Amino acid sequence: MRDIDGFPVRGLASTYRDRTRLDRHTHPWAQLVYAASGTMRVVTQAATWLVPPTRAIWVPGGVPHEIEMRGAVAMRTLYLAPAEGEPRLAGCRAIEVAPLLRELILHIVKLGMLEAGDPAHARLEGLLVDLLAVGETAPLELPLPADPRARAFADRLLDEPGAEASLAEMARGCGASLRTLQRLFLAQTGLSLEAWRGKARMQHSLVSLSAGASVTAAALDAGYQSPSAFIAAFRRAFGVTPARWRAS
Repeated sequence: MRDIDGFPVRGLASTYRDRTRLDRHTHPWAQLVYAASGTMRVVTQAATWLVPPTRAIWVPGGVPHEIEMRGAVAMRTLYLAPAEGEPRLAGCRAIEVAPLLRELILHIVKLGMLEAGDPAHARLEGLLVDLLAVGETAPLELPLPADPRARAFADRLLDEPGAEASLAEMARGCGASLRTLQRLFLAQTGLSLEAWRGKARMQHSLVSLSAGASVTAAALDAGYQSPSAFIAAFRRAFGVTPARWRAS
């Protein structure tokens, strides 16, 4: 099935200021959201992703989501109409944007839309579908707890990833004891509270590194006491050092 106007893919270029928030909304089409520059936080009911440049977020049609800009963001979005052969990506996910996919996204956005009856546009659509189908998934997902008390605590950890306060201190005012929060996080996200906080800090460090911060500055901003501890944690999370990740 194609879009009723006959356009299987549409492209949109938007520029947003730091901290701009696109409130929760849905699209009937699947959406590939790419930041040519800047970093985005994408939030659904089940998880959150911090998406730096060189990555994109795939949002299937009908999935409620919100987006917050971390820094000025040059957003480049592709909307894919339901169609035979559309990549069957189950659920939201972050995708590695290799140079070929990046140039294809920018080219389609420049065109504005792909027309179903245009052979050249059909080839572009086919290439896009193929690249999305084989694209590597980036390990940027952070599951969110459903319990409102645990969710409030998760939001606080996301807002203050580098806070020096202990988990017990940060749990005050969330309506549940630290022990209850630990149980809820493990049951609803599959991660211990300590592991979840560590992943949130890793996500935050990507914002700092993408903005040009040094490894030492990124480590301190994410709450690490030493660059060596940060580098070791970063390598465990992403398989490369912070310097190698930034150069990729």
